[in-house]
Amino acid sequence: MSTILLAEDEGIVAEDLRKQLTKLGYTVCAVVSTGEDAVRKAEEENPDLLLIDIRLNGAMDGVEAVARIHDRHKIPVIYMTAFGDAETMKRAGNVGPFGYLSKPLDLKELQHSIEAMVQKVQE
Repeated sequence: MSTILLAEDEGIVAEDLRKQLTKLGYTVCAVVSTGEDAVRKAEEENPDLLLIDIRLNGAMDGVEAVARIHDRHKIPVIYMTAFGDAETMKRAGNVGPFGYLSKPLDLKELQHSIEAMVQKVQE
């Protein structure tokens, strides 16, 4: 697995993540800032992984975007969040993510999460 759809509404964070993921050997097929764009790009690009912020710009948050994407595609998801409240985590957990990463992201933790997801999917 090598293509990642990145959904992050903070432009500087998104660009830094895109650069870091590229350095790690992954292809970032798209960077979006809204849930609506995440759904559209997932349909167009069919990435191997969604790396998505729970809170996004627009009317649709990351949890709802993942639910809509999973209606058509079973793309593994790693959520990123600075908000770990119980209700949000419960909603996210109902969509079946591979994992969660707390912001600010640790690059090694991100890399290990992606590698673990790749191994699990290949099994």
